[in-house]
Amino acid sequence: SLVWAATPGMLFQKDRDSSPHPLNLSWVFGYNSSLAVHSLMDGEDRVLLYISSHTVVIHDILGNRQYHLQGHAKVISCLCVSEDKRWVATADQGPDALIIVWDTYSGVPVRTIFKSHPGDGVCAIAISQDAKYLVTISAGTVQKVCVWRWTLPTEKPLCSTELRPEFGHQDYVTFNPQDPHEFVSNSKTQVIFYLWVKTSLLGEGRAGVQGEHMGLLLSPQTFKCVVGKFSQSVFHFNNSQALTGTSAGKLVVWDAVDPQTAPEEQQAKPFGMTAIKIVPLQKESLTVLEVLESCIVTGDVKGQVKFYDGELRILSLYSPSKAGPIRSLSFSTTLRDPPDATAARSQPFLTSISDSSRSVSLTLNRNFILSTSDATVFHVATNSADFEKVLEEAKKAVSAIACHPQEALVAVGSHCGLLKVWDYRHTKYLASRIFPEAGIQCLSYDPQGHFLAAGFTDGSVHILDAISLQSSCKEFQFSQGPVTHISFSHNSEYLATADEKYSVIVYKRVLQNEHRCWEHLAGLDSHYKPIRSILFGVQPDSNKPRLLSLGEDRQLVEYDLSSSIKDHLVVTHRDQVERSAVPLCLAWYPQLSTESFILTANNCYKMKLFNTTTKMCRKTLLGPTYGSPLEKIQILPTTSPADPQRHYLVYITKDKVGLQILPVDGNPHKSLAFICHPDGASDLASSHDGHYVFTAGGIDCTVMKWKVNLTALDAAAFLGGEDMIPFYNLLDGGREGEFFRELEDYFYYAQLYNQGVETLENRQVSTHIPLEQIPSIMRAIGFYPSEEEIEEMINEVKFSKIVDTGEQVREINLGDFIKLYINHRPALGLSMKSLQQAFQVLGYDNEKGDKVIDRGDLLSLLQCRGEQMTEDELATCLTTLLEWRPRTGGSEPDTYDPSGAAALIEEEIPAEITAEIFAADILGLNIA
Repeated sequence: SLVWAATPGMLFQKDRDSSPHPLNLSWVFGYNSSLAVHSLMDGEDRVLLYISSHTVVIHDILGNRQYHLQGHAKVISCLCVSEDKRWVATADQGPDALIIVWDTYSGVPVRTIFKSHPGDGVCAIAISQDAKYLVTISAGTVQKVCVWRWTLPTEKPLCSTELRPEFGHQDYVTFNPQDPHEFVSNSKTQVIFYLWVKTSLLGEGRAGVQGEHMGLLLSPQTFKCVVGKFSQSVFHFNNSQALTGTSAGKLVVWDAVDPQTAPEEQQAKPFGMTAIKIVPLQKESLTVLEVLESCIVTGDVKGQVKFYDGELRILSLYSPSKAGPIRSLSFSTTLRDPPDATAARSQPFLTSISDSSRSVSLTLNRNFILSTSDATVFHVATNSADFEKVLEEAKKAVSAIACHPQEALVAVGSHCGLLKVWDYRHTKYLASRIFPEAGIQCLSYDPQGHFLAAGFTDGSVHILDAISLQSSCKEFQFSQGPVTHISFSHNSEYLATADEKYSVIVYKRVLQNEHRCWEHLAGLDSHYKPIRSILFGVQPDSNKPRLLSLGEDRQLVEYDLSSSIKDHLVVTHRDQVERSAVPLCLAWYPQLSTESFILTANNCYKMKLFNTTTKMCRKTLLGPTYGSPLEKIQILPTTSPADPQRHYLVYITKDKVGLQILPVDGNPHKSLAFICHPDGASDLASSHDGHYVFTAGGIDCTVMKWKVNLTALDAAAFLGGEDMIPFYNLLDGGREGEFFRELEDYFYYAQLYNQGVETLENRQVSTHIPLEQIPSIMRAIGFYPSEEEIEEMINEVKFSKIVDTGEQVREINLGDFIKLYINHRPALGLSMKSLQQAFQVLGYDNEKGDKVIDRGDLLSLLQCRGEQMTEDELATCLTTLLEWRPRTGGSEPDTYDPSGAAALIEEEIPAEITAEIFAADILGLNIA
């Protein structure tokens, strides 16, 4: 097998370019600095293992290569590495959490444990010295500790125990290196010691196991000193004691033998463990505590690493300059050649305190990797004079990325003020700049690639030189809130921003003293809800720029830049693009026909095409449905000169990145998506040649580079079927199902109705029906559009050929009707949740605590709000619904009397109406 034959280093020999996926993870910038960084290879190699969001990254620093272990759907919450560096166990949190054990030699996931801690997931994990056992602690309020023999094919732990809430939230655990049946965990205030033993063999190698644990709490009165909060605990290498580091710079020493207790009263482990003393090591808080053979190693908030012998006498001190709080230490397994005395004396940062045994000396000759909580990683060679900084990444959320329009450069900005530029083709860092005053929220290159504009969380805007990152003019401060969007016009003459205070602000490039510079033009509070997109374009009859903004207030606003003057931004059009849905993003649709469109996507999984001039909705289409709506969209730059009409759309949802084949038509097989940032994707960018897509993960502090494989996407679309096959499959039961046969019956009945039901003339059988019959059939098959939606559907078909032929379409065939139905119906079906939300807004709490609407208020709302109904229309509709619903012990009447509508409504509709009564008893809908 791959695992059996695997050897160290063979991981990077794999060919990753032959992947069959449309998007392939190529590189990850940044990592989770709250988790440990491990060194996998020894000697002169610099191979690191760290976590980036939901991905395990194995990074060869010197070879400039990465290998990615992908299997988690959620952010990885904890990890551990075996003593020989071969086995890595990772776990995540939340429902359906996973534990995965990886072979770092081959990259193969050798074991996956499902439902380890249902509903909560894992917050701490450790692997035993012999790499046979795992211990996990759940992340829930009531924590559960489980021990696993991961080499056994079972989903059940060997043993488990629940912890009492008074023990505090246990967030660290480790095994006793000399006994895999003992382990210790700690919270900020309590330490728990565990012992698990086999009680019997139950066949097929399974063992019945029982576990014991003992929780210990220290107060300042125990030793009459400030103890501080616990950080990490370890077992002493003498096999009887344990140590816990604290935020007060002290070590708590635990022992099973209490010198103040008579031997006959001593309890066995773990119940015999007690704190026997506290050793004040330093003033600075201890963040890391490890046992390395015959040494005890600590790391603290000042970036110092100290080595102690078994009696806690200091041996060595390493203190890199400008290092932040230490998060983890990872030591090599092979020894370097010990330095001579001269070399030792030349190390100003290494202080030798005492002579130790040969084993201690050998321990001190191990190189190690040091990671800090501010996302910096150092390689420490104990015989060299300098610390080598191997990684320095963003320590706060990464919310901004932008690709250079002509070169293979990507700019990344974070909330810590760090701006970095990378050559993404060779994955080389080129330049950086730190803005200490505020965080970077958005970035944009101008179309010529001369400038890089940055919007900040304090509302400021900086325009930088794209190469040196130096400011090309003074910063602007005209936004009252964080700048969320920033964009240049096609000719680089205008720069527009949007901020959290719902304002659009425009800057203009002008000539002053024979030099081109930027100045503030005007701003406007264009929206009353958050702005989702700003978009520059080109006027259809000239080369002048046009600017649009789209907000959650459902307004698409276009500005007249030519007529705008200092402090006065002119609006030319303000169009409402949605009635109930919320628009989330927009883009210019490629010129695939003689008509030009603007593409939008809303929170109901619908994409809409609007005429660029009239802003009339020309098409409504089913968009990708991958768990959450589209948040941002971009047209992928054309990559095939042989077929310039071949276009693709790249998008991000809440947690995924995807590709869509254009033109959009509702075919689900023309789109694919992959998880990119489970905690939320914040930004999207594509390379100038369309070969790469970049996603930013916000709070996960990472940027991911994805290689685009359009051939794979085309193949997936082809396998999904051609013509009407994909759309038939979206119907309940498919082409051969009862729903389709019922739809055919309605379709042909509409033809009969149109020709006259009682006519004696010969029938003209056709494959088309008049457009006026669309609403009746839609309602007959269970889709109930509003009057405005009906008008949009009819206009969509009526004017579908008006630009090409100049004629209106008067009828529709069955195939086009099915497409119309699939694209317009609710993407996720009828939902009781949406009805309950309406009652939450419109209703009140009755005596029982239910959300209800008064009967009179409901009738008034139907006549006065939304698509208003007349009194006669309302009476007719309610009478029809109430008279024709099935009744117990009676028959349905043949006719109804509208004059008795008021009495019927008062009799049949209760005075207080809940969402459930409205759906089931009034509308007669069967909604789960």
